[in-house]
Amino acid sequence: MSTREEVTTLDADGAGGAARRDGAAAAGSGGPGDGGGSAAYRVRRTLPLRVEVVRQFRRRRTLVAFGILLALPWVLVAAFQIGGDQTGPDGMPSLVDVATSGAMNFALFTLFVSTGFLLVVAVALFCGDTVASEAGWSSLRYLLAAPVPRARLLRQKLVVALGYSTAAVLTLPLMSLVAGTVAFGWSPVELPTGGTVPTGTALGRMAIIVGYALVGQLVVAALAFLLSVTTDSPLGAVGGAVGLVIVSNILDAVTALGGWREFLPSHWMWAWMDALQPQIQWTGMAKGAAISLAYSAILFALAFRRFRARDVVS
Repeated sequence: MSTREEVTTLDADGAGGAARRDGAAAAGSGGPGDGGGSAAYRVRRTLPLRVEVVRQFRRRRTLVAFGILLALPWVLVAAFQIGGDQTGPDGMPSLVDVATSGAMNFALFTLFVSTGFLLVVAVALFCGDTVASEAGWSSLRYLLAAPVPRARLLRQKLVVALGYSTAAVLTLPLMSLVAGTVAFGWSPVELPTGGTVPTGTALGRMAIIVGYALVGQLVVAALAFLLSVTTDSPLGAVGGAVGLVIVSNILDAVTALGGWREFLPSHWMWAWMDALQPQIQWTGMAKGAAISLAYSAILFALAFRRFRARDVVS
């Protein structure tokens, strides 16, 4: 049996076919000095982004993840319609109290209840499954034999994983705006602390909030990606990243840790709430962005270093 036939039989989820196509791309003609100096080999043509995008899109977990993100706002709309109005504990205002006042408030509430778990799971799924699944199917060695340089293979997979993670984080508030418009109409944002924000200003603040949510999820993406290149089990990579975030949330609740809690990656996840003040408070979001970027840079660097020396044959 030829190598290409082996790839087809080993990968039941389409990875073999992609490895075959990548091999054909790697064998394309090229001039000397183009990424490798060989007339028959171009590094830039191995594992094109479009191939990886299509492969990941066809995965069942991608469709299920986006299906849940698209369905959640409508489930929350139904819950509000059935349950009626609610008030926070002891009469204190909260996002749930103003969630039904308009589409923007509803989108903010949906983002608030999803930041700590649902979005974490979605990002960990896309970034933690991408390399570990290839190793589990034994197709990773064939991608490298195409030949795809290790650094390029990991970079292409990371770019696509981050792209899908970004799409996931954006999908939820966008669909929430659609569901909120249908159910509650469009009106200025009512702040939990009192007062309203005009629609134009609210859209700008929503962009800030979503942008910060993306930056905050970078540390989850980096941790899941590092675990993905470390283990052959996709479930272990995804579950490990989600589990460590949960542990971080538990430690963040221990007030005895004092200022040390500020170094926990999950401590600043909801710092975007400062954008819902009458005047935006930037201090918390600046600290949270710095912590997330620092952790993610270290974890991504460790992932590339770990994969460079990894034995993918055994």
